[in-house]
Amino acid sequence: MYNEILQDRKEAGILLSGQLEKYKESDAIILAVPRGGVPIGYEISKKLHLPLDIILSKKIGHPLNKEFAIGALSLDSCFIDEHPEIPKEYIESEIKKLREALRNKYKLYRGNRKPANVGGKTVILVDDGIATGNTLLACMAMLRKSKPQKIVVAVSVVPFDTVPVFKQKADEFVYLIASKNFRGVGGFYEDFEQVNDDEVIRMLHASNLIE
Repeated sequence: MYNEILQDRKEAGILLSGQLEKYKESDAIILAVPRGGVPIGYEISKKLHLPLDIILSKKIGHPLNKEFAIGALSLDSCFIDEHPEIPKEYIESEIKKLREALRNKYKLYRGNRKPANVGGKTVILVDDGIATGNTLLACMAMLRKSKPQKIVVAVSVVPFDTVPVFKQKADEFVYLIASKNFRGVGGFYEDFEQVNDDEVIRMLHASNLIE
């Protein structure tokens, strides 16, 4: 575990790759959460000679408070918490709208390529940090449906009290900084500039995922 501030996402990826050395040139696949997770996944991919792909998900917000997640969905799966008071019509409408947004984003990043097959493989799920953890927890829940052999979560920064949650939910949890004085993911990077879509596409091109 590192107690210093990270220079940028590139350094985070290099440091995380050191903790993931045992997966070098294995059958593992890196799934990075766009956009901030992609530069980190890209560095891990280069160091460990592993394929890089992306994982897209969106939370489904409560009709009275969009920030409160009642579920989440990916391109091919969905889960909803029990909320009998919420009309099914609202949920169905949100799923349709959000999935269309995911399709558009996926096409932007990946063109016409099909999502990677993770069945029976070790999946290394990468992001540039955990705040609430909801996005990664949703990703894990949906990945489990594809029956990967193992899910490894690799992140740079995590609130100290969230570590046990991910140690329980993931098959392996790798991180650099677990802070008891968490002040937002960006507070642990000297350079935390927003990653744009063009950068994501360039890194996927460089990883030979987009033709």
